[in-house]
Amino acid sequence: MSVRTDLAVEMIDEDAKSLPKGIRRKLRKSTACIITEIDVTTELAGLRIGKSKGKYITIETDRLSAAPSDFEEQAANIADEIAALVGEDKKNGLIVGLGNSDITPDALGPLVTSRIIATRHLREVLPPDHDFSSLNPVSAIAPGVLGQTGIEAAEIIRAVCDSVKPQYVIVIDALACSDVSRLGSTIQITDTGISPGSGVQNRRKELSEATLGIPVIAIGVPTVVDMHTIAENITGSPPDKHLPNMMVTPRDVDSLIDRAAKLLAYAINKAAQPSLSFEDIAALS
Repeated sequence: MSVRTDLAVEMIDEDAKSLPKGIRRKLRKSTACIITEIDVTTELAGLRIGKSKGKYITIETDRLSAAPSDFEEQAANIADEIAALVGEDKKNGLIVGLGNSDITPDALGPLVTSRIIATRHLREVLPPDHDFSSLNPVSAIAPGVLGQTGIEAAEIIRAVCDSVKPQYVIVIDALACSDVSRLGSTIQITDTGISPGSGVQNRRKELSEATLGIPVIAIGVPTVVDMHTIAENITGSPPDKHLPNMMVTPRDVDSLIDRAAKLLAYAINKAAQPSLSFEDIAALS
């Protein structure tokens, strides 16, 4: 099917008895999440499913627009996955929130960065023995979109990287999915980077280790579904290409964005600052 999706898990037949050569899948469960890890081991395998070589971790939860009773465990699970992709040796991080803060389904990235604990400046303004002086240096930016700034987000991020010289970049963006059941209930984490806007056919310059020279971890939550994709999933055949198309988003998208941003911000803060407790993060973010 000619479906539109950013999720690697949707590019593989869940009912297939065997996977294409070069693709591995592992399923893990916790009391809070179901985690599917897809490892694309070759470029050729990636071409088969339309994804780059690398790891794709899908975390499925209850609807993110609701207030979960196991919030801290969900955040801890996500933090563990992020930390594993970043690596223990990398301390200096740049957190980037992609998207347009004026459009609710696209505001996830900027809202996450507004809750990131920025610490890079502390070593310059605090005495060496201050309680916060041992925190890892972390920076956070929301570069906006091309229509707002006239500058590609990738150009801004590259310039910031040249100045700040982070050891890794974490990029957060809203995604598109093809299965309505995954809308607002799925988180994808990948070490392959991201092409901003690809989910709504507005692909911008790629952000990846190949373009920035450092590891780029992309994190996203699907907030929209393409109407043609919904029709094709229901009917089994593509709709008339001349019919108008649109992006569909949940009616509670405001709650979804706010609560998903809080969850991701807590997880990223925990992964970037493992010495902090969730009580510390709540007080500082």
